[in-house]
Amino acid sequence: MKLRLPSSFYNLISYSGAAIASIASFMFVFLYVLSSISTIEKAYVGIVIFIVIPIFIILGLLLIPIGMIRQTVLRKKKGELPAFGFPVLNLNSPQHRNATIIFAVGTLIFFFFSALGSYEAYHFTESVTFCGTLCHQVMQPEYMAYQSSPHARVTCAECHVGAGANWYVKSKLSGTYQVYATLTNVFPRPIPTPIKNLRPARETCEECHWPQKVYGKQQRLEIHYLPDENNTRWQIDMLMNTGGGNPGLGQSSGIHWHINPEIQIEYVATDEKRQQIPRVTMTNRSTKEKIVYSSTEATVDESEMAKQPIRVMDCIDCHNRPSHMYREPLEFINMALASGVVDSSLPFVKRIAVQACTQDYATTEGAMDSIAKQIREYYSAEYPEVAIGKVDAIEKSILGIQKAFSQNIFPEMKVRWDNYVDHIGHMTSPGCFRCHDDKHVSESGRIISRDCNLCHGISAQGTDVNKEFATGKEALEFRHPEDIGDAWREGGCYECHATSPF
Repeated sequence: MKLRLPSSFYNLISYSGAAIASIASFMFVFLYVLSSISTIEKAYVGIVIFIVIPIFIILGLLLIPIGMIRQTVLRKKKGELPAFGFPVLNLNSPQHRNATIIFAVGTLIFFFFSALGSYEAYHFTESVTFCGTLCHQVMQPEYMAYQSSPHARVTCAECHVGAGANWYVKSKLSGTYQVYATLTNVFPRPIPTPIKNLRPARETCEECHWPQKVYGKQQRLEIHYLPDENNTRWQIDMLMNTGGGNPGLGQSSGIHWHINPEIQIEYVATDEKRQQIPRVTMTNRSTKEKIVYSSTEATVDESEMAKQPIRVMDCIDCHNRPSHMYREPLEFINMALASGVVDSSLPFVKRIAVQACTQDYATTEGAMDSIAKQIREYYSAEYPEVAIGKVDAIEKSILGIQKAFSQNIFPEMKVRWDNYVDHIGHMTSPGCFRCHDDKHVSESGRIISRDCNLCHGISAQGTDVNKEFATGKEALEFRHPEDIGDAWREGGCYECHATSPF
């Protein structure tokens, strides 16, 4: 039986539509199979398969009826068909029967591919590849930092979107402006934080980390290298009072006490980055006790403070860089020395490396060139015998320093540790000391203490050859690697380390 379609199909527009839909469908199947076989996931390939090609399939399918309608209208104008009348479907006619079968089969195939494409498109737009590599310049810092973070195996959407259709729609709507800003190159550099309208941490973080879980004390080893000629290794062993959990299980103190289910902490911040916190309120849900702590150094009056939003403290108020941590040169050079990618036998390598990485650069390429130049020139001028005798060690260390720099500092986006402060700790930003400063006082005279032992106790500290250890239950008193007297007691660590590269 000869396949015969309605006469209205035989026109250039419908032919073009059928050709476009057929070619696009073939390309969809071919690329989908190819991407399924390949182990390398590419963002742009996914966009072509699940977003661009389906548009051409739909366009081609739409052109077919458009051409048929146009052809029918032209035939009516020529008098070849009645001017009025509804379309007639006669299954006894081979033409009508063939057209109906083709339409039905084609519709089923179209719906199948639509369902498959929609499902894959949904998952693709939620993937790390899509989020991290599509807008390369904008998202490169976040993607690079994410890959070496504790959450490197948690997808972006699990934190930034979470479960449920409501937040999925919200995220896509907010992403519309982000697409516009990227295409028109009007996005700010650096991108400001904290992110507006971020989903509450209790709906995302607590999917894995829940407040009722009891945390014991945890051992933490900090390895530092002093900026002296020998790059002296200095270690601090600390027992972290992680704490938190359920008071009914006998643990209601420690760092995670702040998210204890029976406690609610609220605060008022007077700046965008939540660095200045003049008021903290603690409510005990069990006893209904409520204590308000006000900073004795607050510079805003009551009327101004009343205009500020009251925020309920959650994970993000301390863990504000859970996946996108931009370490300062002091830290990432210590890590590079500890791992051996930078040779600690090179004299003053800690000092020169930190100095080189702390400088402002316009581009990553310029930074790489300048770092290499500064280190080579330093050893040529100050240690010519080292420059000649340890060429391989110097070049290996240069590569290690450059790699560490490129994973933490991104000049094009103005991403640096001081633009994205980390509230965990208190080395280069106020962090804990935003509230724990001995200056937040209640009406009854209670204070939010800055006692170091609330969070951690030092069990060992010192150099490899001159190390002291705690005995019994008493923790060691902190000893600064350099003799600065009692200066470390009188202010926060960040007051020196935020402005000094060491």
